[in-house]
Amino acid sequence: MPASLTPFHLAIPVDDLSSSRKFYGELLGCPEGRSAERWVDFNLFGHQVVCHIQEKGGSGGDRITGSNPVDGHAVPIPHFGVVLELETWKALAAKLQAAGITFVIEPCIRFEGESGEQATMFFLDPSGNALEFKAFRNIEAELFAM
Repeated sequence: MPASLTPFHLAIPVDDLSSSRKFYGELLGCPEGRSAERWVDFNLFGHQVVCHIQEKGGSGGDRITGSNPVDGHAVPIPHFGVVLELETWKALAAKLQAAGITFVIEPCIRFEGESGEQATMFFLDPSGNALEFKAFRNIEAELFAM
């Protein structure tokens, strides 16, 4: 893992910017960057996530298209998120729980006692995009552990 990671850029579809601003800006605490009528940039822990309005086709519902079994949980596909320091992850989990967020996968320890042990949680944004936030005790040794 390089000493300094380059920020990623991710554009995601959302139903409306108002709920996206509340979720990413207020709940997750992501500073807002540039915006226009149909999109807004957020600083997600140093990475650029851009919410673009895209109306859903069909009958609505979330944007999850499937899942894969991972350590006894159905992990939503697609999903994105950030690997945090463990104390930051714990604080975020507590904040989300206090806010009444419904989790797809409750905050837990995955691969406990194994290589790659990690704290993880999955939840949806207001537009149905799945997010995963995770943490490791020793990120340098465990992030890409085999």
